[in-house]
Amino acid sequence: MIGRLSGILLEKNPPQLLIDCGGVGYEVAVPMSTFYNLPSLGDKVSLLTHLIVREDAHVLYGFSSAEERNGFKELIKISGVGARTALAILSGMSLSDLAQAVTLQEAGRLTKVPGIGKKTAERLLLELKGKLGADLGATGGIVHHDTTSDILNALLALGYSDKEASLALKQVPADTTVSEGIKLALKALSKA
Repeated sequence: MIGRLSGILLEKNPPQLLIDCGGVGYEVAVPMSTFYNLPSLGDKVSLLTHLIVREDAHVLYGFSSAEERNGFKELIKISGVGARTALAILSGMSLSDLAQAVTLQEAGRLTKVPGIGKKTAERLLLELKGKLGADLGATGGIVHHDTTSDILNALLALGYSDKEASLALKQVPADTTVSEGIKLALKALSKA
């Protein structure tokens, strides 16, 4: 198994890279989050990798961080989510955004990623719950409790947008009950 590559960056053709490692050129597919942080052509690059062996190909995927690679591995474990879809998800949203969507069970955020429909988004949320969402505190996001999720879902059910509901939630203290939190959020929204 190839776990890491270090070498000279020869080509960048999103999402593909060509990295020269001691005279051998490796083609590596990377998510756009990694792609945007690459050095210039001809510079040294180091990526963590994951090799997928299929009947018709051996495909190498590269990541700038261990968290991103672990997120990719969790995604490809899900039935119906292949490596290409996992790459699209990691290209369409940051790992902390994905973890937040899982924690808050927000299928709408996932369906904004090209190729992810409502059923796939719901399956992702179900299967990643407790795996990726639990890592949210470690990835620098905001830790949300079930109460916050309930308040958010209530606001969304009342017709408020994701953005409006999220802004209103910032006005609600962390130790608030669901009913009190909804009242405070609605009060904040009425002032906006």
